Amino acid sequence: MSIILSLETSCDESAVALVSNENGKIELLANEIASQIEEHARWGGVVPEIASRRHLENLPFLIEQAFLKSKLQIKDVDAVAATVTPGLAGSLLVGSITARTIANLHQIPFLGIHHLEGHLSSIYLAKTHPKPPFLVLLVSGGHTELIKVDIEHQYHRLGRSHDDAAGEAFDKVARLLGLSYPGGPAIQKIAKCGDPKRFLFPKGRVSKPEGGFYPYDFSFSGLKTAVFRQIDKLNSANTKLPTEDIAASFENVVAEVLVERSLRCALDQGLNSIVLVGGVAANERLRKMMIEKASKNSIRIALAPMEFCTDNAAMIGAAALVRLSSKNYQSSMELGVSARWPLEKSDLLYDFNPPF
Repeated sequence: MSIILSLETSCDESAVALVSNENGKIELLANEIASQIEEHARWGGVVPEIASRRHLENLPFLIEQAFLKSKLQIKDVDAVAATVTPGLAGSLLVGSITARTIANLHQIPFLGIHHLEGHLSSIYLAKTHPKPPFLVLLVSGGHTELIKVDIEHQYHRLGRSHDDAAGEAFDKVARLLGLSYPGGPAIQKIAKCGDPKRFLFPKGRVSKPEGGFYPYDFSFSGLKTAVFRQIDKLNSANTKLPTEDIAASFENVVAEVLVERSLRCALDQGLNSIVLVGGVAANERLRKMMIEKASKNSIRIALAPMEFCTDNAAMIGAAALVRLSSKNYQSSMELGVSARWPLEKSDLLYDFNPPF
């Protein structure tokens, strides 16, 4: 059995977890999160300097709480993992330096984890999950991607957003409607009372230079602009803004785009399982639509548990356990952090000569 202490500080959630792997099953021993949402909400988005400072303040207490709740001690831990890319550089540094310090002090391995690999690994925290190969729809505040996970846990990006991520579009439309931050939960709440068919917003597509469209790619900036113009038109006519209907119509078209392109990609690639992960994966309309339409195409849907859709350290620990169980990966203590790094090159995080 391996026990991992994992840290996640890529954005505005300070998180610590202890996870173990026994008989091939990942068990969550402790999971602590300190949210910064309320503090950043007053600014309408994440302020990097504030986020870094709060991580520095929160991590010691979260680590202490994790050990108290699990009734473990540091001598029981086999390795320490932390998110090192992508994310806010200052925030990543706090988690990475903390993890490497603990690893050095106690002479145990350190694993630098790619944040997106953490999200992909959140499905392993579910009671049941498919075995590779399968297709993952990763949809969050910063990422909207279709990724094939093969038998060797190698990653191949098949589709992506060329502008706003879906979660980012939710935040921007929520701001246009005068709703609170973060936008996803706020829009979902009022959309339940709205008509999702009242406004026909566009399903953005991405053109190829040689003509035609990328079949699995996404674009949400045009959708956001269409919502803005609809709101402006209604305001100019002194019409009461049907906030619920606009929210429902926006949410519905985002779900349709994500589901339709995911299913097309899976069918074209001959994959019979789709995994849904990331913060936006908690959206109820998206989950329901994905399950209903996938069943008509004989495709199985696996959903990351709700509590592990948003940023958390349990998913980072799960990714570390998968790495350890496959090839006994270990990162150099010289590995730094990077605001951007392609998922396809995540193996380089375990090179003797680190990429950053």
